[in-house]
Amino acid sequence: MKYFVELAGRQFEVEIEAAGVRVDGELVPAALEPLPGTPLQQLRLGDRTLVFAVESTARGEWVLAYRGERWEAAVVDERTRHVRSLTGEGRQKVGAGEVKAPMPGLVLRVLVVPGQQVDAGQGVVVLEAMKMENQIKAPAAGVVEAIHVEQGRAVEKGQVLVVLAPSEPPGGGAGVA
Repeated sequence: MKYFVELAGRQFEVEIEAAGVRVDGELVPAALEPLPGTPLQQLRLGDRTLVFAVESTARGEWVLAYRGERWEAAVVDERTRHVRSLTGEGRQKVGAGEVKAPMPGLVLRVLVVPGQQVDAGQGVVVLEAMKMENQIKAPAAGVVEAIHVEQGRAVEKGQVLVVLAPSEPPGGGAGVA
């Protein structure tokens, strides 16, 4: 089956085959196995083995943590991608919305202030979870409207951390003078 994966701002075409995984047309000997009783997955790539913390945050959306680094990944199969292209679903995100905690944790740092312009993928809060620092990033460009957390406080999965408002277009959107 063919999947489309967005990770770290890049898109990959992934096909799962008996011999391994084909990534952007290149065959990679790989296997992914869960470690029972944990949120960890063991990824074997040839003779290398990597262990990641993996958590699903929504259908087709995942948070991966490895050695203190955190990535958000979106995975969609070929059929779903086609349906979305026909319905217009999944188009570019706008900046309005809430940035929520993808996992329970402790707020180590708040990286933004109200009124600050943020870019898509820019860190807004650093959480400690499972003894790892996880930078929570803005899903799209916007302006920080409100911050609902503070350093040293515990948060639950799904709790609103930061609220973003849409960015003003150049010229403030007032029209032509």
